[in-house]
Amino acid sequence: MERRLEITYYQHSGFTCAMDDVLLVFDYWRGEEPNVLPEEAGLKEETLRAYRQVVVFVSHSHPDHLDEVIWSWQRLGNVTYVVSYELPPACTGLRMRPGDALQLSEKLAVRAYDSTDLGISFVVELGGFTIFHAGDLNLWHWREESTLKEIEKAEEDFHRVCASMTREKIDVAFFPVDPRQGRLYDAGANYFMLCLKPRLMIPMHFWNRTEVAVEFAKRSRCHQTECVAMTRPGQKLLLELAEDGFMTIHVLAAPKPMPEQSPEGINRVSLAGYEGEDPFINTDLPVKLDE
Repeated sequence: MERRLEITYYQHSGFTCAMDDVLLVFDYWRGEEPNVLPEEAGLKEETLRAYRQVVVFVSHSHPDHLDEVIWSWQRLGNVTYVVSYELPPACTGLRMRPGDALQLSEKLAVRAYDSTDLGISFVVELGGFTIFHAGDLNLWHWREESTLKEIEKAEEDFHRVCASMTREKIDVAFFPVDPRQGRLYDAGANYFMLCLKPRLMIPMHFWNRTEVAVEFAKRSRCHQTECVAMTRPGQKLLLELAEDGFMTIHVLAAPKPMPEQSPEGINRVSLAGYEGEDPFINTDLPVKLDE
């Protein structure tokens, strides 16, 4: 029997994956001004109520992966939280450390892997599909600032985490492509593709720089991995998995584009959410900043 998985993109690293009466919510975040998720494109309580089981995943405590609105969903009665071990004690949920595993139902299992930043990354098995959400797992180093030792350590840590997952047969991977790293923005994602060979790679964590996600998908797809950039809030993919293992990817009708945020037709990037200096100061990629 053919199995179907519907993926919806919201903002930054936030996605849902739905199958039958089960909904998975990953790192939901509505953003901040001027790039706030439009209310009509956000995840609504009536949507959550339509599922028998809703599992909300929080990979770590960085604000751009954890929206406080998720805790209001507890009152619905069908929501379970699976969260990183380092979240504050007040954040309820099933806490996971790297190496932990959970069996939430007959068709839903979760395994936690390490990260190269805060928290953990998730592998979730749902009804025959294997889904990976990286959280902030990435090859984090900065060409203009990192020392050689720091770069070597970053590569060692990232390669170690990837090596720990080689037994996983991943159908869908959500992985960061962060433009703040300049021309190194896709180094981690490309290594992950080579090492883990996911069947579908979906870039995330691109800070509303949609052209970065599109360029990655265009350049990095190969015979073993398809890449699809999901850049509009509410955009959906439908995956169909046949009994013989053949997976078909359908890009569903995308919602209308969001209004341009500048007269030049280039989305401006707000720096209000960052601490310290301009995080794009050393980027090799073109960017239009707020004046």
